[in-house]
Amino acid sequence: MNSRLPFRSIAGLGVVAGALAAAIQAQAHAHLIASAPAKDATVAAPTLLTLHFSEKLEAKFSGLELDRSDATRVPVTSAVPNDDPKTILGRVAGRLPPGVYTVKWHNVSADSHRMEGSYSFTVR
Repeated sequence: MNSRLPFRSIAGLGVVAGALAAAIQAQAHAHLIASAPAKDATVAAPTLLTLHFSEKLEAKFSGLELDRSDATRVPVTSAVPNDDPKTILGRVAGRLPPGVYTVKWHNVSADSHRMEGSYSFTVR
């Protein structure tokens, strides 16, 4: 009996191992799954921005910024609450006048993977 695996079996195992590694790595990133205001929404001026992610975040390395359509920064204090480590909260300083705003977020998940992204909403 021949105890060596045929080349096709070894190649097949390599493909399976590669697919599993890719799936594990894809799960390791904290993706934005919901937000308030939502992407492309038109809303009354919010005082709080809430972004929910798919993974726990490292609070020290996660946050958000808010820009007006003319690229000026709006003062926002952001934090990851201890009781909800998959969320970034942003408290808006003052009242937002009507216009288009862009939320720019960045995070580091508990296993040290960095992600960033942005989306816009409109204040009526």
